[in-house]
Amino acid sequence: MRLHRLTVTAFGPFAGTQTVDFDRLAEAGLFLLHGATGAGKTSLLDAVCYALYGVVPGHRQGVSAQGEKLRSDHAAPGTRTSVTLDFTVSGRRLEITRQPPFVRAKKRGTGTTTEKALTTLRAHDPARGWTGLSRTHQEIGEEIRQLLGLSSEQFCQVVLLPQGQFARFLGADTADRALLLRQLFDTRRFFEIETHLRERKAETDEAVRHADSDLLALHHRIAQAAAPPRDEAPDQPPAAGDPALPEFVLTHAALARAHARELLDIARLRHRGAEAAHHAASAAHDRVRELAALQRRYAEARARADALAAREPAHRADLDRLDAARRAGTVAPALDLRAAAATAHAEALAAERRLRATLPPEHAEADAAGLAEAARRQDETRGALASARRAEERLRELVRERDAVDREDRADAQARAEDEQWLDTWPGRRAELRARVAGARDAATRAAELTGRAEPVARRLAAARRYGELAAEHARAEAAEAEARARRDACRAAWLDAREARLDGIAAELAVQLTPGAPCAVCGATEHPAPAGRAARHTDRAAEDAAETAYRRAETAASEATAHARTLAAQRDAAAEAAGDTPLAALTAEKSALDRDLAAAHAEAARLTEALHAEERAEREHTRRAAAREAAVTRAAARTSAREALDAEEGRLRAEAAEARGGFASVADRARHLEGRARLLAEAAEAVRAVATTADRLKEADARLADAAFTARFDTPARAAAARLPESEARELRARTEAHAREAHTVHLALAEHAVAEAAAQPPAAPGPAAAHARAAEAAARTAASAHDAARTRATALRSLSATLAARVGELGPLRARHALVSGLADLATGSAKRNERKMRLESYVLAARLEQIAAAATTRLARMSQGRYTLVHSDDRAARGKLSGLGLHVVDAWTGRERDTASLSGGETFYVSLALALGLADVVTDEAGGVRLDTLFVDEGFGSLDEQTLDEVMDVLDGLRERERCVGIVSHVGELRRRVPAQLEVVKGRAGSAVRERGF
Repeated sequence: MRLHRLTVTAFGPFAGTQTVDFDRLAEAGLFLLHGATGAGKTSLLDAVCYALYGVVPGHRQGVSAQGEKLRSDHAAPGTRTSVTLDFTVSGRRLEITRQPPFVRAKKRGTGTTTEKALTTLRAHDPARGWTGLSRTHQEIGEEIRQLLGLSSEQFCQVVLLPQGQFARFLGADTADRALLLRQLFDTRRFFEIETHLRERKAETDEAVRHADSDLLALHHRIAQAAAPPRDEAPDQPPAAGDPALPEFVLTHAALARAHARELLDIARLRHRGAEAAHHAASAAHDRVRELAALQRRYAEARARADALAAREPAHRADLDRLDAARRAGTVAPALDLRAAAATAHAEALAAERRLRATLPPEHAEADAAGLAEAARRQDETRGALASARRAEERLRELVRERDAVDREDRADAQARAEDEQWLDTWPGRRAELRARVAGARDAATRAAELTGRAEPVARRLAAARRYGELAAEHARAEAAEAEARARRDACRAAWLDAREARLDGIAAELAVQLTPGAPCAVCGATEHPAPAGRAARHTDRAAEDAAETAYRRAETAASEATAHARTLAAQRDAAAEAAGDTPLAALTAEKSALDRDLAAAHAEAARLTEALHAEERAEREHTRRAAAREAAVTRAAARTSAREALDAEEGRLRAEAAEARGGFASVADRARHLEGRARLLAEAAEAVRAVATTADRLKEADARLADAAFTARFDTPARAAAARLPESEARELRARTEAHAREAHTVHLALAEHAVAEAAAQPPAAPGPAAAHARAAEAAARTAASAHDAARTRATALRSLSATLAARVGELGPLRARHALVSGLADLATGSAKRNERKMRLESYVLAARLEQIAAAATTRLARMSQGRYTLVHSDDRAARGKLSGLGLHVVDAWTGRERDTASLSGGETFYVSLALALGLADVVTDEAGGVRLDTLFVDEGFGSLDEQTLDEVMDVLDGLRERERCVGIVSHVGELRRRVPAQLEVVKGRAGSAVRERGF
């Protein structure tokens, strides 16, 4: 990268615009940047960094966020701070301009406003000249970083070589060296690797602890499930993290499973014995209980036999009634048939009488055939009315259709009237809208014209106002100048008076110093017969010096007041020239009139977009309404044709319906009447036929009943009917006789059973004691079964927990191995591993490699500057407790052959060693950043500590940089360098700000 031109305005100590032509300075290759302290040498370097990165280096970093800290205190209020840098990088000629935020007075009203920061980037093309690239801060910053390949910190270290910082770097501890190296070399990824390994170590450690906790939890669950004897204390497991924990829990689980299996075998044997005892006691109890039951059955059978013998006569009577009822049951169908036939005949006669009473007189005495024929004729007449009913329904639909057509006609008529009314006003509306558009366009043109007129008036008005302020301020300055001159003259008179009074009494002043025998300071005599006495107005030297000091101060104040008055006069004259001859009131009135006209024009012009949109909307509305009007006319013609067709169809259908209605309100009413008449006639015919049919069935039922009574051995049908029993009574008699028979059979079987007879012959049984013994055996069996179930459950749970434990132990092995691997890597990277003999962290190792490269690059120049005496070497010895290892730096003295600490170097030696270190660092950082060639370097201060010979060596090294087509700038106060370096850039400071001067060209 090569710098061509730097232009600063109102930046740092520079009040106006100052330009540095680096191309002219580069012709000499080596130039000197010098000036008084505080003049602004470093501010030029700050401007270069600020132009490229938007920040300034060193302790002033961050001020770019607040533009007022970059702004010159000497700058005029209306002058904006600006930095422009013209440079070439990677074969491209670029120009970047940065302007920080600017606080200025408002153009209207009082107070201040802040303009935003501005950044522009231009590129130079030999064919097209300068062309803009971007005005976005982020885009420009990213493009500069990509082109240079350096961060702002790296650029400041590589291009602006601050020797004082590298002198501190030589004597700094490892922590401070690491801080600088981290800024220059991006080692964040190695720090992130350390952090990642530490986090992974913590994660795997937590996973191992969690797995051990799971093992301990399973161990406690196994211990709880195993339920060891109360007199045995359980063994305490190792703590979590102990490698012996898996073996311990597996052993404990195996012992618990074996103990559970033994307990299960014991419980199983006990359960089998208790079950056998329970079965034997239950069998004995069953035998005693069976004997007692047989004895009870015999006693019950004898009692039931006696009761049956007492109920035998009543049983015989029940059997006779059931026999008569059975025989009457054979007659029952005939009886039921005859009763049903009589009921049906009576119902048919009643229905016939009821229906004939409702018939018309002409059909009241007709037979069944006549009634059926009359019903058929009614149905035929009703069927003929179907067409008339459809016509009547169609008439109702026609009314609805006619109403719909009328509604559409009315809606279209109303919409068409609205459209016609709107279209009638369209020509006037269109003319009005076009007039609004034309007026707004005229206003925009007028606003542009008024803006062009207003800007010169505004400048003249501001100048006129500034002239009034400067005139008043100049008057005050002239008064202050006159007062300062009067005070200066008074002080001068007082000083001259004091001086004259002292001269008048100088003899008395010398006489005071005379000593008898000592020579006089004036005449040399050793006798002093008449020394002069002190006069009344004698003044001593202190009073004279005080008066002279007061005079010098007054003279300086008067000079400053005169300069200030002249400055204000020049500014006042410039403002008067800019304001012209027009009075302030006239300019104010003219500006106010222009502002009002401009505001009105802007307000009217602002309505242009609204007027264009309104005109566009009106055109669309006109098109829509015209199309709607045409569509309404078309629909009206179609509805006229439809209405005529509906009228014709309605006339035809009304004639057809009127003929079919007869004397009824509607065809449907007549059809319902005919349907009811036909149904009535059909029902009456059916009732007449039913009377004849039921009469024949009644005669046939009487004959069948007589035959059935005779067959069932009844004298008359009436006796058969009397012998019938209700079903409930018959069921009761059958149940009573059947129960008697069953009881007799059961008693017979019970008394005839051999076992019952044998049991009756034995002594009475006693089931109570046998039941108690059986219950005790059953309780013992249940207790043994519960113990067996508990033992089986415990064994099953232990097998399941042991399987889970074995799986967890199997998972723990790879987890511990992974933790050991990660932990070893983390400890190695963080410097805490035993294998890391120097206790060097990964990031420190990378920084140490970079430092070793820097030391090697610095030694190339250091050997020349020290005439081969000194060599910089990197040391990776283990540092003291709490410090970083691997960042040691020593210097090898070829005269003694020993390594020396860099702190033992003298001031001059420290300077050229740090210069070599800075130049070596520049080479390494440049290579690290991508190898961008840096053709302009600045070396800042430190040459005053060199002797003449060393200075020659250092200048030879810098000349060597120049020989490689680099431009090297030396920033120094040393006077010797002004003689050695012809090309000079001097920064001169003054009360109105600093200025840049070129010398030696």
